[in-house]
Amino acid sequence: MGVPVNFDSVSLDGILSDWVAALREFSVEAVVVLGPDPFGSSEDRQVIAVHPPLVAEAANALAESRDFGAPWRDSDAPLVAWQTISRSDPAHASRWRLLWLAHGYQTVVRVEFSLPAGRAFECFMFSPRELTDRAEAASLVWSAMNIWPLVKRSIAVARSTLSPRERECLVLAFQGLTARESAQQLSCTERTVNYHLANAMSKLKVDNKMAAIQRACWIGAI
Repeated sequence: MGVPVNFDSVSLDGILSDWVAALREFSVEAVVVLGPDPFGSSEDRQVIAVHPPLVAEAANALAESRDFGAPWRDSDAPLVAWQTISRSDPAHASRWRLLWLAHGYQTVVRVEFSLPAGRAFECFMFSPRELTDRAEAASLVWSAMNIWPLVKRSIAVARSTLSPRERECLVLAFQGLTARESAQQLSCTERTVNYHLANAMSKLKVDNKMAAIQRACWIGAI
């Protein structure tokens, strides 16, 4: 079943705080959202949001890890994972596992939301107890899928420097429309559309429309 959440804040931090509060019945006390570095390689990830803030160092270590990183995704592993990190061998455990264990967390459930070109957003939910029932993990996955559209919109607001018109032109380009077709739909000139696309490309530090569309996806703007 889903987890009902009443959101009183539109900020990303507020959403995560309310989400963690709603997940307390499942003993979840921390949530981390990782996303691709739009200016890095396919393996580079960033911490987009973390709650509570005191686990920020552990979240950064997770973003830098490779056992829960891009190569792991390339292995055709599922988009959902559930691990009991307290069972890790301390002598061989990754730094992120040791840091989360030091904070008292035993279990992590991960849900991936795929993006173009091998990137993804990832939600990690941490519990201080060991989950023993698959239904509990399934409920956490369901909660992440329910909340993700709102989280993604908030990510776009928090990360994007694109204006509403620039984003609109990129969305139309993503849908396959030419500048002329976009202009007709937006009731403006083709020159105006190209102007907004050029501004978007400059902000996203690329020199072509396709690359701008990809980076806009990676920051959650599309």
